Amino acid sequence: MIKVIAKKRTEVDQSSVRHIEVISRFLWPWRETLLLVLVGFLTVIDFISTYVALDLSGNKNLYEGGLLANWALRTGGFAGLLLFDIAATITLLLVVLTIRLLYSKFGYKDFGRTAFVLILAPHVVITVAAIFNNVVLTFL
Repeated sequence: MIKVIAKKRTEVDQSSVRHIEVISRFLWPWRETLLLVLVGFLTVIDFISTYVALDLSGNKNLYEGGLLANWALRTGGFAGLLLFDIAATITLLLVVLTIRLLYSKFGYKDFGRTAFVLILAPHVVITVAAIFNNVVLTFL
């Protein structure tokens, strides 16, 4: 009885795989490794743009808007902020890679890719917005 229910459930899940993959490919049509590289690259650019905006711009009215990042900056300076950015990025990447691995292990490879993309794509958009904000505020 339980095997029949589990098999039926798997069939239902497998029927939606095509739709899930289409969503994933629409949001990120390239290889997943490029998304990982992009997240790392944007983290570095975000840190540099934050440093330039807060330290080199001469504008004393600017501050780090993220609560934890602000705490890291106050307690450890820019070295503390850099360590925080690295730790946060590594943690995020480990979480998405673990989710992807677990989905793949249980036979849902396309669900794993979709979860991977749905977690990292918004992060990329928010990071790009933060970089843009830092650049604009540097020159105001």
